[in-house]
Amino acid sequence: MPLMTVKEILTPVSSGWAVGAFNVHNLEDVQAVVNAADELEAPVIIMVSESALNYAGADFIRSIVATAAKRVQIPIALQLDHGKSLETVKRSIQAGFTSVMIDGSYLSFEDNVALTRQIVEYAHQHGCSVEGELGKIGGKEDDLLVEDADARFTDPRKVERFILETGIDVLAPAVGTAHGLYKGEARIDFPRLQAIRQATKVPLALHGGSDLSDEIIKEIMRSGVEKINVGTDLKIAITSGIKDYLSNNPEEIEPRKVFGAGRERGTRLVMEKMRLFECVGKASLY
Repeated sequence: MPLMTVKEILTPVSSGWAVGAFNVHNLEDVQAVVNAADELEAPVIIMVSESALNYAGADFIRSIVATAAKRVQIPIALQLDHGKSLETVKRSIQAGFTSVMIDGSYLSFEDNVALTRQIVEYAHQHGCSVEGELGKIGGKEDDLLVEDADARFTDPRKVERFILETGIDVLAPAVGTAHGLYKGEARIDFPRLQAIRQATKVPLALHGGSDLSDEIIKEIMRSGVEKINVGTDLKIAITSGIKDYLSNNPEEIEPRKVFGAGRERGTRLVMEKMRLFECVGKASLY
């Protein structure tokens, strides 16, 4: 099945369920995500951060994802995650990514608008959808680090203006989630999230979807979030699978068995998340 844009993937989503967006780094990561989605007949978004892009290469990742997509009949989108520049966005789109996320949260509101609008103009010319970030999400994932003191919640009063002036297709608000593992109990500002949801009909993306309780995830979906990002939980699952296999088989030198164990654990994790997100069987909507 041809790759879709994130905008196309999120269009059929209604309140109460969400599409999982999983960060990948290599062949086994992609296989884990796609195998799980195919088994559960669920739509899925595959994401690649700048650091993973630099590690694997945009063309390599795109080729792996495109090959996987041809073998299944489920909706799949490929998105750059937390791009910081037009150069990185162009590299991704030229490689065949269908969507990009531009992170201008480190800029002033006006400069964020200007950069994001520039990205939207370029991406839309090439048939790609764009996710923009308003506010600043804390935590650490890959090379992305935002200290708690620097994190800023999204002002619902600025949402409509940000979307209107940039033309983004998806909004990533900051409402209390964080990248990576939480240092304590996650405190999500649900009134703020609900106010943001009321301020726009543009799909909302939740960053920092790892390490959250099932109850919080369900409330997030009830509050109108259509896309939930999972990075750290998948990395932990895959590396734990590898560690456990090597612990039980210390003399093993066959990479296929070692990495295959990580892939298997990753597949199970993605399936658990998809059941939680209630997107199982939703591929029939496309």
